[in-house]
Amino acid sequence: MTASNSFIKLVKHPYKFKLFMLAKLPSAFFCGVRVKDLDPQKAKVIVPYKWLSQNPFKSTYFACLAMAAEMSTGLLGLMYVHQRNPTVSMLVISLQANYFKKATGITTFICEDGEAIAAIIEAAIASGEGKSIVSKSVGKDEAGNMIAEFFITWSFKSKAS
Repeated sequence: MTASNSFIKLVKHPYKFKLFMLAKLPSAFFCGVRVKDLDPQKAKVIVPYKWLSQNPFKSTYFACLAMAAEMSTGLLGLMYVHQRNPTVSMLVISLQANYFKKATGITTFICEDGEAIAAIIEAAIASGEGKSIVSKSVGKDEAGNMIAEFFITWSFKSKAS
């Protein structure tokens, strides 16, 4: 089994990834951010409008939307650095967002940059230098209306000595 398949299996496990989120990402866990799908090309993450994710304007708080968008891009990076030797560090270095409509239900964020993220990680390992990539995540409501789009810049660097 490849490392990416192993990571996908871990994320799709009914309890393991939820326990990881509870321990390492409690804000996302309690706001209801959940992984709906993950494969080598794309990640799909949802965030609902509910009491713990609301703002005073009767919509999902922007930071909760950002958590879901970041997770949709970050899962792809984590998948490709999972069990790598040498290990590869990853870090968000920039975030830009555009909001189009109030999020008043479930918002689904999809990032389809898996292949580009895998390539930049390979380039970082080959060069021994940090490399960055801007990943796009688009959030839509249940009717398919665009709620927001996020551009998250990730930096990857091999930890080889």
